[in-house]
Amino acid sequence: MSAGERTDSGPWTEQVNALGDFIRGQRRLANLSLREMASLTSVSNAYLSQVERGLHQPSLKVLRSIADALQLSTEQLLSQAGWSTAEPAAAAPEPEPVVTGTEDAIRADPRLTDDQKAALLGVLRSFVEGAAPAR
Repeated sequence: MSAGERTDSGPWTEQVNALGDFIRGQRRLANLSLREMASLTSVSNAYLSQVERGLHQPSLKVLRSIADALQLSTEQLLSQAGWSTAEPAAAAPEPEPVVTGTEDAIRADPRLTDDQKAALLGVLRSFVEGAAPAR
């Protein structure tokens, strides 16, 4: 086994490896050598190489420097590696249906079962259809 090979496994190691792979890919897309990236980040090229190979977990300060050099936000860098710091967005509540009358209100009420809705609609209709016009 060579010194640069990854030997550990597990979720933490996989995330460190994913982060390193992502950084290497972005550096290459930006056509930057390790030496150029080291110059932009004020981090040694030897350390950057170890980060890219998943041998070191960089500090937040180093991650910010790397993100700046790659013209990414720190959040983008972390989320690509599966380390997103943002709370997952809560599912948007379903919009309330527009209620135009009593029947619509009964149909839209989530507290009622279908049988209860049918019973209430039947009672409502018996009153409305059998009622004399108001004077």
